[in-house]
Order: sequence, then structure tokens, then C-alpha cells
Amino acid sequence: MGSSMVVPPLLRAVIMGPPGSGKGTVSARIIKHFGVKHLSSGDLLRDNMQKKTEVGILAKSYIDQGQLIPDHIMTQLMLNEIKRLDQHNWLLDGFPRTVAQAEALDKECHIDTVIDLDVPFETIKCRLTARWIHPASGRVYNLEFSPPKVKGIDDITGEPLVQRDDDKPETVSKRLQAYDAQTKPVLEYYRKKGLLKSFSGTETNKIWPHIYAFLQTKLPDVSQKDAAKPR
Repeated sequence: MGSSMVVPPLLRAVIMGPPGSGKGTVSARIIKHFGVKHLSSGDLLRDNMQKKTEVGILAKSYIDQGQLIPDHIMTQLMLNEIKRLDQHNWLLDGFPRTVAQAEALDKECHIDTVIDLDVPFETIKCRLTARWIHPASGRVYNLEFSPPKVKGIDDITGEPLVQRDDDKPETVSKRLQAYDAQTKPVLEYYRKKGLLKSFSGTETNKIWPHIYAFLQTKLPDVSQKDAAKPR
């Protein structure tokens, strides 16, 4: 008798969270443990702009004018890429950012779960504004986790450290407010559909075990299989 293997359904997941919420770290861990394909709208945009594709040139013209890229351009870019991954489990990052994008995505595929990193804005502000760099070398210091030996001074050259514009308190506040205004309706959209799974906390390492346990109910941990393979 041949044993019929039950193939688990493919996972279609979205990860959401404000800038500085630890989305990059969590996404990397999900990829490592569950072998999903990670599709980041930011990476895809940069790639298209670098290759000067039609969408890339169009997107750059909006960015250069300090405007948001219109929904239909982002949707076209992401959906083209998603179609290529129809045989894989995947995790979308940075898309959908608006309700119109979420609705367009729904027409193309069924989303199973939306992971929301619910990190307090105060925590994020402290995290991002604590980052200082040495411009010449690109060395990064964090006043909380890896501060310089002398405040404001690079350990190796003794030159002054600077704060990137993106990390200045007023810029961080603006970025968080923009995220809140744009993305709250998207979270609400998925909450009403019963797909939103929020994970609250101030430290990625404390939030991660809960996300891991949740995803284990949907997918096997492939990293353990890899570890068990004979070398």
C-alpha cells in the first residue's frame, strides 16, 4: 500500500510593523526556520530602479519629487513578482501599505495571516534615535547596546560621530506618524477579516518565540531538518 502524503496548503503571509519595529530581524528568522520566500517591496523597488525597468524609472520619478508611489504602480510591481512564487510559501513585507493595495492583492490571492509587530512608538523612537555613525567608515554605534567609549567620538579615529537625518528625533516622529496614518486602516481591514495576529512587546527576542509558536501551527521548522542532515 502506498502511503498518501498530505501536502499542507501553501502559506500566504504578510508582515507589518512601523520602521524600527524589528521587521527585518523577524523576517530573517521566519525565512531561516520556515523556508518561506521573502518578498520586500523596498528591495523590489530598489532592484527595479537599479535595472532601470519601466516600473523602476516611473517609481523613481515619484520618489525624486518626494511623492508616494501610486497604488497601481506598487500593486503591478508586487503582483507580477507574486505570480512567480505561486508554488512557494511566501511572506510579503512592505506591501500592502494601503487598503486599495490590500483589496487588489485579495483579488489575486487569498491571504492566510497578517503578522503585526505591535511595538510602542516610544520604544522605536529610543531605538532609532540611539543610532550614531562614523561617516568615513560607516561604523554604527547604538547608545543603548554598543555605545562608543567616549560619547560622540569614534573609537578608532577619535573623529566625531553624526546622526543620520533618518534617525533624528523629529524625522523619526514624522516617519512613525506617516506609518500610523497610512497603515492603521490596513490593519483594521485585516482585523475585520479575522486575519490579523498582533504580537506586542518592546524586544524582538521576547516577541519572536510567540511568532515562532504561531507559525509552527502552520508550517514545519525546516532549519531543524537541515541541522539533522549528515554533514
